[in-house]
Amino acid sequence: MWTRVVAALWLALGCGAWDARAQGRVSEQLITSAHYPGGEVVPYLLTEQGPAHPRYVVVLMPGGSGRLEPEMREGKVVFKGRGNFLIRSRALFTDADMVAIATDSTGSPERMGAITDDVARRFPGARVYVIGTSRSTLSTMQLADRMDGKVAGFVHTSSMSGIARFDTRSLKSRQLIVHHKNDGCYVTGYGTALYNHEQFGTAFIAVEGGVSQGDPCEALAYHGYNGIEKEVIGKIKAWIRQD
Repeated sequence: MWTRVVAALWLALGCGAWDARAQGRVSEQLITSAHYPGGEVVPYLLTEQGPAHPRYVVVLMPGGSGRLEPEMREGKVVFKGRGNFLIRSRALFTDADMVAIATDSTGSPERMGAITDDVARRFPGARVYVIGTSRSTLSTMQLADRMDGKVAGFVHTSSMSGIARFDTRSLKSRQLIVHHKNDGCYVTGYGTALYNHEQFGTAFIAVEGGVSQGDPCEALAYHGYNGIEKEVIGKIKAWIRQD
């Protein structure tokens, strides 16, 4: 039997709080039923509009340190990285046929495999997409190679500049690059993402608009799609649903 600690709540996520209210009641659960072969737990957050019978599951990995570290504390789910683009906006991914999972960033196929195996038991037949942003695109690029064909696809948002050399042409899993035209972060230049699209033909979504505040490499700058979260995630979901 799966170990499942449930906390139903309104997702008051700072900049993303309006997202949950706009979508209605959202359920969030700390899941502890994913394990390494040796038994060590791989915890993750499951966000859904229930009851959900999803066709798609998106696995979200935060940028920066990549640490989410979800746990129960005094009866509440607590975790790091709340301000990160993907984490603060996770409710926007959820609807009648899509649920969101949030977990620590990892390039390890064993760790991600523990999660995807658990997802397969929980949601049989659902198509899994792994999504990273900023520094966690180093992980999505690694996993795209190491887990090719084992999940439906990978989405690389605000990609690290190494995306320019990421040849997707022989990969079986679908690949999407998303980037803000005015991303001012020195390690995630728009030009490198565009180069990948032009050189290798990787599916590509370029966006504009929003508000840029503070450090250009942080989540409230153009780099983090501040103010256009709903638009950007809507485009990502539309691409996923082409599958």
